[in-house]
Amino acid sequence: MSDKGKGKRREGQENAVFVGRRPTMNYVMAVMMVLNKGEDCTVKARGKAISHAVDICEILKNRFLKGVEYKGITITTEVLTGEDGRQNNVSSMEIVLSAPNQK
Repeated sequence: MSDKGKGKRREGQENAVFVGRRPTMNYVMAVMMVLNKGEDCTVKARGKAISHAVDICEILKNRFLKGVEYKGITITTEVLTGEDGRQNNVSSMEIVLSAPNQK
């Protein structure tokens, strides 16, 4: 069985939040916990979840942590192979947020 079990993180992804179908505030709180440690947080999303990720970052920046800034935004297309062997292009986005009062 692979190491991609639920709740496991690959090396270097400790401060990453992967956006999916859960309620928006769950992700806002997860990102806020990382930023409150004084570390940068990467919000990652694919496909239809990209707009959800942008909403999460804007809510956090405008309502909860006023000093949060965008450190970087990366937009890519990933080629994923389905169970039937077909390859599909899926858009993905990574938004890096810097903690307040951090340069």
